[in-house]
Amino acid sequence: MDLLKSQLSGNIMDQLSNQIGEDKEKTETATSGIISMLTSALAKNAQAPDGASNLANALENDHDGGILDNIGDLLNGNLNSRAANGAGILKHVLGGKQNNAIDVISKMSGLSSNKTGNLMTMLAPIVLGMLGKQKRQQNLDQSGLSDMLSRSVKSATNQRQEMGLIGKFLDRDGDGSVMDDIAGMGMKALGNMFKR
Repeated sequence: MDLLKSQLSGNIMDQLSNQIGEDKEKTETATSGIISMLTSALAKNAQAPDGASNLANALENDHDGGILDNIGDLLNGNLNSRAANGAGILKHVLGGKQNNAIDVISKMSGLSSNKTGNLMTMLAPIVLGMLGKQKRQQNLDQSGLSDMLSRSVKSATNQRQEMGLIGKFLDRDGDGSVMDDIAGMGMKALGNMFKR
């Protein structure tokens, strides 16, 4: 998450703010929440053996991190590839709970639902691109990928305020752990993720 946020600093955050027509502070707050939400959802999916396998395949085939070299083109809508398909990524990762997720981030950040949804669509390819880059650089297998995501979520839960709101949204059974609840958000195992 820290790597992602450093990737999105400065000019990129200005571009995101301009694209959705909102001030930078609200955009930064929403961006932080969206990254946390997507990372948590991916971590849960990767806990299942088939989920980890399919995520690893998706990262290998479509999300190797190359998109991070073209963030400007992505934000301007100049990339037309599976790696840049934010709407498709969100559908697979959040499933039927996408609108609920948008509502949570919208309340947290003060952005309208429409702007939050647009921002989420722009950020989803960047989140997967960063994950793919880490997988490649660290030579992670399925297990390593799952472990890295789980550690990232646990670290964020301990450190970041926005995870309180996101945690309440994700921790449906109130046991204090989001990891066992995200599966119930309507996200199918990544079995169909990015399969064409």
